[in-house]
Amino acid sequence: MSEAGDAKGVFASAAKKVKMGKRVEKALKEKAAASSSQEATEEDANKAPEPYTCIGHFDADFTELCRRAGLPPTEIPPVVLRAKRPGTPPPPDPKAKDPTPPEEPVDVAEEEPKPKTYVTKEKYSYFKPNIQVEMEHEEKPATVTEIYIRGWKIDDMMVDIFRNCFPTIEKLNTINLWNVGLTDKTLRDLAAIFPQCPNLKNVSIEGNPIAEEPWACLIGDDSLIVNLSLRHNEITDRGASGIGAALSTVTTCNKNLISLNLSHNKFSDVGAEAVVKGLRMNRVLLCLSLASNKITDKGAVKFGELLSRFPLTHEEVVERRKLLSDKGSPDRGTGKSPPPSRRAESKDRPGSVRSGSHLDKGDKKRDKSSKKKDSKKDKDEGAKGGTKKDDKWKKGAKAVMAAETVNKTTKGKKTTSSKDKKGGAAPESESPDMVEAINPLLDSVESIDGQLWIPGNRSIINLNLSRNEIGEAGLKSLLLALQYQITLANLAPHPALKGLMRLSLGRNPIRADSEAYQKLQDLLLTRDPFYKPQAKSPDGEVQSLVG
Repeated sequence: MSEAGDAKGVFASAAKKVKMGKRVEKALKEKAAASSSQEATEEDANKAPEPYTCIGHFDADFTELCRRAGLPPTEIPPVVLRAKRPGTPPPPDPKAKDPTPPEEPVDVAEEEPKPKTYVTKEKYSYFKPNIQVEMEHEEKPATVTEIYIRGWKIDDMMVDIFRNCFPTIEKLNTINLWNVGLTDKTLRDLAAIFPQCPNLKNVSIEGNPIAEEPWACLIGDDSLIVNLSLRHNEITDRGASGIGAALSTVTTCNKNLISLNLSHNKFSDVGAEAVVKGLRMNRVLLCLSLASNKITDKGAVKFGELLSRFPLTHEEVVERRKLLSDKGSPDRGTGKSPPPSRRAESKDRPGSVRSGSHLDKGDKKRDKSSKKKDSKKDKDEGAKGGTKKDDKWKKGAKAVMAAETVNKTTKGKKTTSSKDKKGGAAPESESPDMVEAINPLLDSVESIDGQLWIPGNRSIINLNLSRNEIGEAGLKSLLLALQYQITLANLAPHPALKGLMRLSLGRNPIRADSEAYQKLQDLLLTRDPFYKPQAKSPDGEVQSLVG
């Protein structure tokens, strides 16, 4: 019995050791797995996240970039559709018949439908930051065309987010920022982003006074902005001077901006004179608003000089001479040597060949001998079948002749190619002629008292000077300018320079019965492109067109 008991004890102890070994092995495996997972998580934490690539969907891109920037989900401004005024319902068709018979009158108070002109929201949701957008197709997120941000601060982090997502929105054409607390740095950063947006044309930054007034950075040489509004920014003479210098100088000019709104600011005649100086060499801007500023008769007289005619300064005269010199010798500045004489420009006789009498007899003999040698070489090569160079030249000549025949046969007809039928690019011959930029320094000049005078700016068609401090003297100057433009248009009409068509002078200290004001209004009435003169009867009496 003792031996059997000892055997059982040995077996039990061995089994216990086996179980303990399995437990230890399992614990070691779990410990190793935990340590490996901890190391993996530490590596993931230390590893930098991959940069996000925007896909052109503004809502998704903006939300993801905000999340990666560390903003909690509750603080990310939502992207919402901009509210629109409900459209007017179409008038009822009197010919249409109602298929349902008229029902008995029912109490209107019980079944009156709820109005659809407003939307109820939770408390204070109106004041939460959001980004309003307009889209071509609401079901397509890649068709965002306009972005509106109103009433919340755009800081450096938000500008970095916009730097990544704005350029990828292909159809974006309008950005409107109102009261967003811009600083000098954030405005300059935004101005650097705008040229990267391929279709951005309209920019409105309003209610953002900045002490440094760096508004000129929006009108740089690389700016693609067409319509710019800078209302309610407390722009003083300092900011207006920068804007005037950005519009044009003697050597540079902004070639894209056609509408500029500087109303409701704080610049005086000094700022107005700076804007006038920037418009001396600018023939691109069409609409300018300087309403609700502090412009007096002095500033209005400067605008009158700008619109009529003005003398060139010394710098402008020097630049005009340079332009005329470059125009006379187009090879200047390209590194080529100028022609030896004016006779070189003649098509009938090149400058290198003056006359047949100047050729020496020896030169003629050498020419004859060289011609004979060349003819012998041509005969030998023709017998051998010709060289590769001759074959290439013949092929090129045949191609040129074929092209000439095609041009002759298709002259005056609209040519089409395979690319055109497939919707590709049109050939160069069908592309419309681009209008060249007008340089006023190359315009005709008139010498008066030792000064060169040129016609004034006739590209501006809409000028708003309302709600200023312009009196009778400024009014007369503007009247003379308009009369000069009308006279010049009759004597030398220009297809691109129509002259002033609309001039707003409301709410200035001008008497309503002023003779100059009445003349100005009568002239502007005829300048209106929609103006139709009253028809006259055969007897010479004026009849109304209405009836």
